[in-house]
Amino acid sequence: MATPFIDIIKQAPLVLGQGSVLERLNRMESVTLDPHVANAALVYDAIGRRAMADLYHQYLDVGQRADLPMLLTTPTWRANRERIAAAGLDGPQLLADCVDFTLDLRARYQPWSSKVQVGGLLACRGDAYRPDEALAPDDAKRFHDWQVGQLAQTPVDYLRGATLPAMSEALGLAGLLAECGKPYVLSFIIRPDGTLLDGNALDRVVHTIDDSVGTPPVFYALNCVHPSIVISALEQLPATVTERLWGLLANAAALSPEQLDCATTMIADEPEPFAAKMLDLKMRYGMKILGGCCGTDQRHIQAIVDACA
Repeated sequence: MATPFIDIIKQAPLVLGQGSVLERLNRMESVTLDPHVANAALVYDAIGRRAMADLYHQYLDVGQRADLPMLLTTPTWRANRERIAAAGLDGPQLLADCVDFTLDLRARYQPWSSKVQVGGLLACRGDAYRPDEALAPDDAKRFHDWQVGQLAQTPVDYLRGATLPAMSEALGLAGLLAECGKPYVLSFIIRPDGTLLDGNALDRVVHTIDDSVGTPPVFYALNCVHPSIVISALEQLPATVTERLWGLLANAAALSPEQLDCATTMIADEPEPFAAKMLDLKMRYGMKILGGCCGTDQRHIQAIVDACA
């Protein structure tokens, strides 16, 4: 029997993703991110927790007004076992508290909340902009096993591996997620030529993972990349890949990872031109899950709603 997550994604013509959370928190003078687990630790800080909740509410308010399905993710992107230990926190409790934090936010939006799906968020071990730091498949299985297992035991609707720069670590992570008992999604960073940051073409990555695991991802997605870069990439990829690519959480700046990594000021498209490019992706390639990453806020999510209306 299909899960609510799969039903919602397949049936809806448009699903909203949240906009930036971690990157916006990092620019707030009143908020101090943990050097190891980033915004995950904010669930234990009164000021930080309130600031983070306010950002989630901004996106949820847009989704509720539009009465559209929406995908949220827990603030656990950097909360792997290694980093949690370095932060001196109780790992299982931290992950459970981050999940509860996100589920509590959703619960305030009844009855529309039935359309909101919460995902347990994971990342690569190293720097997402440094594919040379990516783990080999077997090493990835060993490293991610604990976090996948912990999140799979929580009431999240799905698991999401995001901002993945390399096929090797994604392949190992997919092997774990395929056996976790939850629907799952893999999301990559991509270049204009249709390759991941490690140089592997996205079509090779998708076909390799789909053919290697017993339960493939429900869909693939992209994040931390501008829609104009995605359009350039998809023009060079076969339809068999674009049919598996359902979502984009897009940056608001048309910069490469190297340029973003060195940027000292915020660079971002205004909401309307940003949303126009997102609509282009929906119309040309059927991409139905649209949201934001670095440089976006609730105005960009609202602009997506308005453009797609």
